[in-house]
Amino acid sequence: MQDRNHILVVDDDPGILKAVQRLLRQHDYEAILFSSAEAFKNHTDFESAVCVILDINLNDGSGIELRYGLKAAGNSVPVIYITGNDNPAVRKAALDSGCIAFLTKPFSAQDLMEPLKRAGRHPNSG
Repeated sequence: MQDRNHILVVDDDPGILKAVQRLLRQHDYEAILFSSAEAFKNHTDFESAVCVILDINLNDGSGIELRYGLKAAGNSVPVIYITGNDNPAVRKAALDSGCIAFLTKPFSAQDLMEPLKRAGRHPNSG
């Protein structure tokens, strides 16, 4: 499918999910929302995904562990981490797992959109 514009968003805070969904919609992306690690684990369609926006500290798991699960399953979809915890050890673990950005909440719209543009698959970029 040429119009890859789905962004998978995993966060257990409904306010963050809604805010990110609104922001993505303003930039012609369609957000697919997951409120738990468990819900995300059941998702199988990564072909149409531009990127995964993953909260690191979920009520039922770790975004970093989810990232390793994606890698183990052979999914190379880019990941942007979002977190309220800017602990240097957490940042290092996130970067070591492979991500295109590590954003600390609250983050600006530009902070989120920049790495999505760098992912190079925006529906309006080609």
